[in-house]
Amino acid sequence: MKQTRKRGVLAINGGTPVLKKSFNSGKGLFPPVHVVGKEEIAAATRVIKRGPLSGFVGTNGPRFFGGPEVQAFEKEFTKKFKVKYAVSCNSATSALHMAIVALGIGPGDEVIVPPYTMAASVTAVLLNGAVPIFADIDPRTFCIDPKSVEKRITKRTKAIMAVNLMGQGPDYGTLLPLARKHGLKIIEDNAQSPGAKWRGRYLGTVGDIGVFSLNIHKIMQTGEGGVLVTNNKKYALRARLSRNHGESVVDQMPHYSEGPMLGNNYRMAEVVAAMARAQLKRLDFLIRKRRALVARLTKAIKGILGITPPYTPPGNFNVTYYFAMLIDEKKLGISRNKLLDAMAAEGFDDMSRGYVKPLYLMRLFKERKAFNNTHFPFDYDGMSQQYAEGACPVTERLWRKEFTFTEVCQYPYTARHVDLFVKALKKVVAHKDELK
Repeated sequence: MKQTRKRGVLAINGGTPVLKKSFNSGKGLFPPVHVVGKEEIAAATRVIKRGPLSGFVGTNGPRFFGGPEVQAFEKEFTKKFKVKYAVSCNSATSALHMAIVALGIGPGDEVIVPPYTMAASVTAVLLNGAVPIFADIDPRTFCIDPKSVEKRITKRTKAIMAVNLMGQGPDYGTLLPLARKHGLKIIEDNAQSPGAKWRGRYLGTVGDIGVFSLNIHKIMQTGEGGVLVTNNKKYALRARLSRNHGESVVDQMPHYSEGPMLGNNYRMAEVVAAMARAQLKRLDFLIRKRRALVARLTKAIKGILGITPPYTPPGNFNVTYYFAMLIDEKKLGISRNKLLDAMAAEGFDDMSRGYVKPLYLMRLFKERKAFNNTHFPFDYDGMSQQYAEGACPVTERLWRKEFTFTEVCQYPYTARHVDLFVKALKKVVAHKDELK
């Protein structure tokens, strides 16, 4: 005899799920997020028909700076974000490495980084032979904590990598004076926060160098792509040399006085730049739609004891990359993981168990082997950098027990999608005693 599902009973216990097809199935009410429209299609088609597909040449001259779409995109980017220089490239990962190169950071140097970020924020440091030093995060913003940063500064420290996570940044009011006091540069990994602001200034333009992402998961996206921004002319030139075979180009630049350069091919294709120009024009619209859903969801869950919606410091503008929540297991009455198991059964299997593993717990850092079987750069010039569990207790606690996020506030999802998420969440909380 066929068993019937019961409404009102948790799906994990045999009840009817709120969503018949799960969030991550890519079917039903939640298709994959796709924000490319007729503007991007027209832009890409224009370039494909007209050409060239790439305007770069790795020699000194006008084509060293890329084709017409790349140069137009960079100009429009500087205007939008009120910054002097924008250097496009094929990914934000590349842009982060370009930032390290631009600042002249290398073997024997240290860069202070948060451990709660995508690995590229840290591997960019290693790629130039420098060493990442991990500082803990603020439990409200999930961004690097200036107090923890200050404890990590040594005579080898050259820069701070401030990752603007989940749509907003750290306490720059404390971080900027701290950097100035110690003569340190600030690199902003702004991949998740285009359009966000700190005290009226766009994130990505607050530090010495900022990095934006056009990856498929980001608010503005072209599949892949990145942009480095700065107000420093020398940094912009070094970034461009790093992007486009600088070792060959500097030999043709008799007035270049910064020494030899090792470059790469981090160049952006013309089709990508054309699509990026269209996405840039739509950024404010995409943020506006996203923030409306965030406001709706925040209001709906505010009264649920044990679940804290995203926090934004006064005066800041948060673009909410993902809707991050903190779970207080004692107040909620069940563990975060039990909550997520029940939500997945209701169809919302997009909710995360933490974010990334704290980076210093990765095999790369535990074994201290970034380049084959050597211990460079961890052991170098009298330095021996070790990494151990417990180094950043706030990060580890959030990862293991408290942090989660949902993707339900992304455009083109609507109020209906948010309401379904709230329905599932309230259902699970109302029946939490069944999960103990």
